[in-house]
Amino acid sequence: MAVSESLYPSLDTPCVLLDLERLEANIQEMSHLADEAGVLLRPHIKVHQSAFIAGLQVKAGACGIEVGTIDQAEVFAAEGFADILVAHPFYGQRKLAKLKGLLGQPSLELTLIVDMMEQARAISEVGQAAGRKIPVVLKIETGGDRYGVPPGKPALQMAEAMSSFPGIALKGIYTHEVYGGATPEGAHGLAEEVCSTMAETAKMMKKVGLPTEHVSIGSSPTYRAACNYIKQGRFPEINEIHPGSCIIGSMLHVRRFAIEENHCALTILATVTSTSHSNHAVIDSGSKTLGSDPLLAFQDRPNFYWQGKPSYGAVRGRPDLWLGSVAAESARVFYMNREKKLRLGERLEIIPNNPFLVTNMHDQLHGVRRGKMERMIPVTGRGRGS
Repeated sequence: MAVSESLYPSLDTPCVLLDLERLEANIQEMSHLADEAGVLLRPHIKVHQSAFIAGLQVKAGACGIEVGTIDQAEVFAAEGFADILVAHPFYGQRKLAKLKGLLGQPSLELTLIVDMMEQARAISEVGQAAGRKIPVVLKIETGGDRYGVPPGKPALQMAEAMSSFPGIALKGIYTHEVYGGATPEGAHGLAEEVCSTMAETAKMMKKVGLPTEHVSIGSSPTYRAACNYIKQGRFPEINEIHPGSCIIGSMLHVRRFAIEENHCALTILATVTSTSHSNHAVIDSGSKTLGSDPLLAFQDRPNFYWQGKPSYGAVRGRPDLWLGSVAAESARVFYMNREKKLRLGERLEIIPNNPFLVTNMHDQLHGVRRGKMERMIPVTGRGRGS
């Protein structure tokens, strides 16, 4: 039952729920598709930031994990994860000092990503001082307009130059494609385009003797299509994928065609605290719990607004409710059908718009299964490098 006073009665509200059955099914789907395609899976864990969830992913077949920052690498290395890739380039003495500390852990296989010669040179100097070569992967720009060097000849030239640095070992190339288009077919098209771009760049590198043991792609909206193309025998140069946050889901991922709404595992449990108005009810969950991201990047989509209001999340099981306004510690849920009003004390499960905000505002998630509380799940990396 999605809406009831008896929904998780042992839990105080607001709190963050993680449906373990949905989570496990999403993890298994990702692992199965990677296995069918014959590629390694290294899930990006920067959204859930949980050692418990990452452990489930490794048990399901992941070769290692991918974190966002060197700070998160420290946290997860301390939790016993032995194969970690740091997805975001970094620079500066404080970050390099963290790298030095991690190099002191002999059982840790740490790989770094760069997109500038200055970053590579600084890492090489740390490697030289430690008497070892640090594995490095070059990030390729494929339309995300954030990190990365252009594919093809520019990437080849930088890879050749980096290879001369004595304290690093170039392993290959990496990209993280970003999709915000209006159709699922567009995500499939982007996957094919990125696969082709990365495969051609890898071929160029291999032709001149540069390493291509690591050729990685795959974001939440595109990894399924990418796995299908690779399974068909196309793009054999690609050997690793790194999708991540779609295993917990959010309305952001629904809008990006990365997950269906019913498969989202992460929700907010909230209580109706006032029904004094005829057009809306008030719940005890606001921006401090849900965040306040209306996902304006999608405002050109149909049904983005209702009576001029964007949505700040979806109420599970109640498409007739519109979460149209958030304050710090409360939110207004509007009646799209005034014949179906909420009751004081009623509890709602809300799929948040932006999971990045939710996990970074909470120390723990409440792992639930079939309506019952099962375990507390610490957000291990919360606030580390973010």
